[in-house]
Amino acid sequence: MASCVLAYSGGLDTSVLLVWLQEQGYDLHCVYVDLGQPCEDREAILKKAKDLGAKSARIVDVREELCRDFAIPVMQWQARYEGIYLLGTSIARPIISKACLQVAREVG
Repeated sequence: MASCVLAYSGGLDTSVLLVWLQEQGYDLHCVYVDLGQPCEDREAILKKAKDLGAKSARIVDVREELCRDFAIPVMQWQARYEGIYLLGTSIARPIISKACLQVAREVG
């Protein structure tokens, strides 16, 4: 069976996707990427992923790297979307992808 790494938040969208991907024949490895966002119970998110059938679920803490390599440079550059909005959510996408890729390499 093929494996798939899923950036998993524990919300409705990623939970439905987890189940759907399993129905398509994938073994799922879920990754909750800790960007420093508020979260009351990360362990409950991992449990939910496993309860839904994920082969594995883990937390990858990227807070320091996000600040050092992404957030601070974006602020220094005053990077803006459409010249108005400070980049916020979008700066996290590359580091989330990187964390998932690292897990994919580990699980094969």
